[in-house]
Amino acid sequence: MQSLFRKLAPPPSNSKGAHSPTTEEKELFPKVDKKIDGDDCDHDCDSCSIRYPSRFKVEQHDHLYGRTKGWSTHLIVGTGKTDWVRKVEDEKGSVMEAVGKAKSPRNGKLMLSASDIPTPDDADDFPKGSQPATVLLLPAFLWLDRITPADASEMITSVVESAPTTTTPIESEDAVAPAATLPKSVTSRFDIRPCNHRAIILLCSHRTRDARCGQSAPLLRREFERHLRPLGLARDLHDERPGGVGIYFVNHVGGHKYSANVLVYRRKQNDDGSWGEGTQCIWLARVRPQECEQIVKFTVMQGKVVKPDWQLRGGFDREKGMVSW
Repeated sequence: MQSLFRKLAPPPSNSKGAHSPTTEEKELFPKVDKKIDGDDCDHDCDSCSIRYPSRFKVEQHDHLYGRTKGWSTHLIVGTGKTDWVRKVEDEKGSVMEAVGKAKSPRNGKLMLSASDIPTPDDADDFPKGSQPATVLLLPAFLWLDRITPADASEMITSVVESAPTTTTPIESEDAVAPAATLPKSVTSRFDIRPCNHRAIILLCSHRTRDARCGQSAPLLRREFERHLRPLGLARDLHDERPGGVGIYFVNHVGGHKYSANVLVYRRKQNDDGSWGEGTQCIWLARVRPQECEQIVKFTVMQGKVVKPDWQLRGGFDREKGMVSW
């Protein structure tokens, strides 16, 4: 399957000079166009009153596109926390530790993240090392409930290896949700249900790795929610009404000197209004609160990038058959 995908390689390094996006870079995600999207499509929000602290400084010279490591699947483990040990695989007795020790999946690199997704209500009733967690698998848009450290290896071989990846082609116009395609032996062993969000925004909040991430994530969440709310798309951590946008904090994803890092996972809506597989991830950096309005309007809703030469780090598009790595 990988051979069917086009790798959109980064241009030659020119970190200190001006950069003009390559043809390949423009192909992955379209840039907003004033002729189509309006003269103000690339303007910052006038009504945004939230600002980063005055000492919040980030690297401003590097060209970002194509400098991320590729991944096939993304496993996001709910911990109910917004900050973690430096390497989440080192958190004793956690699902992250168990996944880190398990054999890697055969369908490509697994990106592992800890998240503020809530833990089950009775999680604290279990001894450390056997506490259940809620896990989100992307780009499959699947919830796996009550996963314990002891489940990690089987979860990888039975669920992760059976799920679509970032380079799995979209097979049909109306792709069914991945939960319907998993073998019965898997669905009977694990409590699996579809994620009802139309899109997911991941914000790095890992203060232990970089204080800027801990500062930026809550501010960005507030501003994203402010612009999603009038659209009826805002969802808190416990709200799973269909068609909304979930916003979750995650641990270090790399490149904290380019804070804030924002990953937007988008999925396909079928002709009948149902939601199918995840089709895109658009990875942005150097995101500021005053840019959230346009990111919601164009990136989350339409898959377009407002400032690709300044913010786009990479991602994938399964319908186009393209990746940035």
